[in-house]
Amino acid sequence: MKVQDLGRILSDMYNKAPQGKQVAKIHLFGVKYADIIQRNNYSIKDIVAASGINISYATEVSKGVKLSEYVVPRD
Repeated sequence: MKVQDLGRILSDMYNKAPQGKQVAKIHLFGVKYADIIQRNNYSIKDIVAASGINISYATEVSKGVKLSEYVVPRD
């Protein structure tokens, strides 16, 4: 999976999130895709830039990646 693919997924998760749940979905993205991001040493800022959402959300993706060590998403 490439940075552009991750950006597309992040954009979809953000845009399809219910009102008021966008930041939670960004955290969830970080949790779900942390392994791919870390294994490939991808830049979180590059992923957020590819998604088209505000670059300030890179901090929120980073929080999700860090949380991935402690949480498992439910289906």
